[in-house]
Amino acid sequence: MAAYLQWRRFVFFDRETVKEPAGPDGGAAGGGKPFALPPGVTVCDSGRGSLVFGDILGQIWFLSRSLQLSSFQAYKLRVTHLYQLKQHSILASVGEDEEGINPLVKVWNLEKRDGGNPLCTRIFPAIPGNKPTVVSCLTVHENLNFMAIGFADGSVVLTKGDITRDQYSKTQILHEGNYPVTGLAFRQSGKITHLFVVTTENIQSYMLSGKDYPRLELDTRGCGLRCSTLSDPSQDLQFIVAGNECVYLYQPDERGPCFAFEGQKLFVHWYRGYLIIVSKDRKSSPKSEFAGSDTQNSDKQILNVYDLCNKFIAYSSVFDDVVDVLAEWGSLYVLTRDGKIHALQEKDAQTKLEMLFKKNLFEMAINLAKSHHLDSDGLSEIFRQYGDHLYNKGNHDGAIQQYIRTIGKLEPSYVIRKFLDAQRIHNLTAYLQTLHLQSLANADHTTLLLNCYTKLKDSSKLEEFIKTSESEVHFDVETAIKVLRQAGYFSHAVYLAEKHAHHEWFLKIQLEDIKNYQEALQYIGKLPFDQAESNMKRYGKILMHHVPNETTELLKILCTDYRPTGDRECSGMLEGKKANSEEFIPVFANNSRELKAFLEHMTEVQSDSPQGVYDTLLELRLQNWAHEQDLQIKEKLHSEAITLLKSGRFRTVFHKALVLCQMHNFKDGVLYLYEQGKLFQQIMHYHMQNEQYRKVIEVCELYGDQETCLWEQALSYFARKEEDCKEYITAVLKHIENKNLMPPLLVVQTLAHNSTATLSVIKDYLVNKLQKQSRQIEQDEQRIQKYREETTRIRQEIEDLKTSPKIFQKTKCSICTSALELPSVHFLCGHSFHQHCFESYSESDSECPTCMPENRKVTDMIRTQEQKRDLHDQFQHQLKCSNDGFSVVADYFGRGVFNKLTLITDLPPGKSATTIEAGLQRELLIHTKRST
Repeated sequence: MAAYLQWRRFVFFDRETVKEPAGPDGGAAGGGKPFALPPGVTVCDSGRGSLVFGDILGQIWFLSRSLQLSSFQAYKLRVTHLYQLKQHSILASVGEDEEGINPLVKVWNLEKRDGGNPLCTRIFPAIPGNKPTVVSCLTVHENLNFMAIGFADGSVVLTKGDITRDQYSKTQILHEGNYPVTGLAFRQSGKITHLFVVTTENIQSYMLSGKDYPRLELDTRGCGLRCSTLSDPSQDLQFIVAGNECVYLYQPDERGPCFAFEGQKLFVHWYRGYLIIVSKDRKSSPKSEFAGSDTQNSDKQILNVYDLCNKFIAYSSVFDDVVDVLAEWGSLYVLTRDGKIHALQEKDAQTKLEMLFKKNLFEMAINLAKSHHLDSDGLSEIFRQYGDHLYNKGNHDGAIQQYIRTIGKLEPSYVIRKFLDAQRIHNLTAYLQTLHLQSLANADHTTLLLNCYTKLKDSSKLEEFIKTSESEVHFDVETAIKVLRQAGYFSHAVYLAEKHAHHEWFLKIQLEDIKNYQEALQYIGKLPFDQAESNMKRYGKILMHHVPNETTELLKILCTDYRPTGDRECSGMLEGKKANSEEFIPVFANNSRELKAFLEHMTEVQSDSPQGVYDTLLELRLQNWAHEQDLQIKEKLHSEAITLLKSGRFRTVFHKALVLCQMHNFKDGVLYLYEQGKLFQQIMHYHMQNEQYRKVIEVCELYGDQETCLWEQALSYFARKEEDCKEYITAVLKHIENKNLMPPLLVVQTLAHNSTATLSVIKDYLVNKLQKQSRQIEQDEQRIQKYREETTRIRQEIEDLKTSPKIFQKTKCSICTSALELPSVHFLCGHSFHQHCFESYSESDSECPTCMPENRKVTDMIRTQEQKRDLHDQFQHQLKCSNDGFSVVADYFGRGVFNKLTLITDLPPGKSATTIEAGLQRELLIHTKRST
């Protein structure tokens, strides 16, 4: 039970007496006098845009919003009850047409007219059975299928069907009792219809949707006339019964809450979520037993407007002798016995809220705003003001609760600034937690919340915050990891990093803070290939320093056939990936043993490893060989290095491998590479530097045929030696003599630098050389004599061709070798052809097909020489620019530029010019070559 004495009173309605309407000229027709009701009004109702009155003369009046009155004669004597439907223009009335107890029910269709009056669609007597009794109350269902009439003898008559027509409805007695019926109300919930019946002593409900209309008694207390009503859906369509001590609310099957509103109740109405109660002043006389009001009593009456949801009195005022309270046009209208109408206009929601703010009634303002369906922005502003009020009073716990309700509307910094004090860190934490739960926090908010947890050392809350499921993460994970790491909560930071796949942060904390290298390495092994590769490049050196063996094994897998740890079981189904092993060589900066194992593994399992792998492995093996003291191990390392060099992997980086071998003084490797690169001079110079004379001779013998200058360099080398090198000089001279590699004069000049080389060393060489030259001179003189004789013969032939006839004695064709037949073709060169053979094979009519190829060679050579010997300017330019003018002259001399050619321009008549010129030029060219 709620005592209304504790409820606050407000003035949420403006009271105004309704005035007479203005006249046609704009002035007040009645001089601003109060509007007067028709006299003798006995009953009232409202709906469909009008206030409806019934009087003691049988007339029904309609008052429009413009305060225009209209009426018609409904009954001959009086009108006792009216019910205006809210959703239909149907008016039900009860009245009397004759004296006695003979009430009639009439149903009016206000939209249809009959002689200027509303059409009466149905008339029937309101008598329960055969005994006449007074009608006490009337109600009609909005669907026009039910009408209930209550009587003073305790009876209730129910009309089911179309209440506007006789033939479509059925009337029956629903309820009989011993106490007068004081109130009726239909309740529709879905497809179920209930009827509430209240008498002066009890309350019952009937379910009209079932068979036989089952009845349920709800209470054994009743109320007076017009002291019951039905609430709207905001109060779940409860039936309200106002007794003298309390106001009770009922559901169709049970009694609900009650409110201790004392006083003798006269009227009860429901209006827009408000309960309107008109009661007598406590100083007035007691109530009568049955009637809710006494028309002869002129005591003061109090009208209270109750808000049952928010539990306050929205309005309270005193009136003189209230006839009824009606609701229409968005206002309440109070009718008093003196004929006046008082309008109660509800203030707007903002005005009401401001009134509550002034009194610091924020909780009530919040409830009121919700009941008025104020938007979220409006509610947020109320929460903010309420929070500010509590904050100023020092109630920080209460204030933070109100600020939490503003999340999503109010800028968080407004609240955070108020609670940055160390003493209010608990409040700030609560606010930030809610901010994160609603996914409205940014990185700064996350940082602040985690700092609050760490300051409070509240590990349980911290764990609860970070150990949420994936779908419930309400914060920036990376920011959280940074804050936890900075605060020293490494295990929490690692948990977040691993759960949300922030691999870089996980590894950074494990390696730099926790120093758990083994765990970090295992974690990398679980990552996808790209991330595992990048993290090994980044953290490989640290891991190699602390866990070298495990790191090396992971790198081997990463560079050959990598699959994350969880996927290695199904290795046959997925193709592994491999990284570039050369890129991981810097990881082994200070771990040469592991580097060697890694590189050797890569060269064994992956023959196409990058060149850098082989280069580094060679360098590593050479370093080990150079620093090894144990001869047996050194020999093994020597063999490994040579094997690697002979693997054929250094052809493209020959010079790099050579430099490595030279740096580590790896003699066999250097010589092998010289040999592979055909650097025979370098091989010999290497042996020269080491004064290995026998090796120098061997190099010349092995490679002298490929590079003849080796013998010359060997001779120069031995000539510069002051030691006794006669044996080696003799061997070199013998080879030079056999291959005729150097002029004798140059040999003598070369050996002149050696003080130990006497004439006896080169005596045999010079004697042999002179003998050979003598033999060559004799051969040349014989050849000259031969050429001279041949030249004389050729000249004689030329002269004969000029002066003597040529006899052709050939009997066979030079092409087909068949017997020569006429017609035939003969050339001065002595060849003869069938005419048809000549025409088939000859390219020119004036040239012999047999001699033509040789003749053309000679003419082409002569033509080339003639073109080149005219290049005088070019020759002069090259001679001036060259450092060795002799070589230029020799080059041009060799081309025949300086040769003098004799050309025959006049030919004897009858001779073939082409044949004679070709033969002559050929002989002259041959002679010129021999002369030079």
